[in-house]
Amino acid sequence: MQFVDYVKIYVKAGDGGRGCVSFRREKYVPRGGPNGGDGGRGGHIIFNATDELNTLLDLRYQREYKAEKGQHGMGKKMHGKNGKDLVIPVPVGTVIKDADTKDTLIDLDGKGMEAVVVKGGRGGLGNAHFATPTRQAPRFAQPGEKGEERWLVLELKLLADVGLIGLPNAGKSTLLSVISSARPKIADYPFTTLTPTLGVVKLEKYRSFVVADIPGLIEGAHKGVGLGFQFLRHVERTSMLLHLIDVSVMTEVDPVDNFKKINRELELYSSALIDKQQAVVATKLDIADGKKLDRLKQYCKINNIDFFAIAAVTGKGIKRLLSYLSVRVKNNI
Repeated sequence: MQFVDYVKIYVKAGDGGRGCVSFRREKYVPRGGPNGGDGGRGGHIIFNATDELNTLLDLRYQREYKAEKGQHGMGKKMHGKNGKDLVIPVPVGTVIKDADTKDTLIDLDGKGMEAVVVKGGRGGLGNAHFATPTRQAPRFAQPGEKGEERWLVLELKLLADVGLIGLPNAGKSTLLSVISSARPKIADYPFTTLTPTLGVVKLEKYRSFVVADIPGLIEGAHKGVGLGFQFLRHVERTSMLLHLIDVSVMTEVDPVDNFKKINRELELYSSALIDKQQAVVATKLDIADGKKLDRLKQYCKINNIDFFAIAAVTGKGIKRLLSYLSVRVKNNI
């Protein structure tokens, strides 16, 4: 299924029904008073967070949403029926923003959360409300109010305990496939992973935590270069980051420079990202360049950064890494 994490839609709540102008008509009551009923309220548009969805794909193909109008008031003081609310299900982790002001209206970060984003118009009062001793036969009623309308931007930010970051081909997808049941596409060319992937790591005694494979970031990502900020938003949700760095003999890039480049992109995108708890994982230990490995390990030691070295293919170092993550997640990072 296609992963969609950003859509722009138009929403329009229902208009309120108009009030009724009516007079009592009964035998032997020649001068019946006003009895016009009120109009019904227009339907609201409500967003509901559900764990049954993991993409905004459906909203990409339907861009306009309109709630039902309220029914007009009727004679005999009968109230018009309220318009039916329109409930739009979205994945947990969806942020709803006003498309014009960019203000965040609601962050649906919990299962079952609901929010009325646009309200239906109030129904108009019937003429029965306007009768007075000096105006006993009012021939007017209120029109219904217009329902609210606006353009919205919906952003999906994945919820995960641990986020895997690093340059393309750093080994993120391979690690995720080893430690969870997730099966991301894996190949030896840049940008193999085109969508974020979630995997659940199951530990002993029914404990588990969620890991997100964030697609490869490159220099200039905060400006949209490569896959760019399309996926940087998902890093914001993670509790901690695992920074995977390739130290194999096949890469010519200095591992410390790799580390600094990605962190610079995180900081330029949002200063809050650089403050997240972060650990470094040297990957492809089975074909590692000893000098690169030692340089990265020494850099982490000097800067007091937790360091691990793994070979996902052979499983070396995986158990130690999972034990570390288990403790961090248990202690709320």
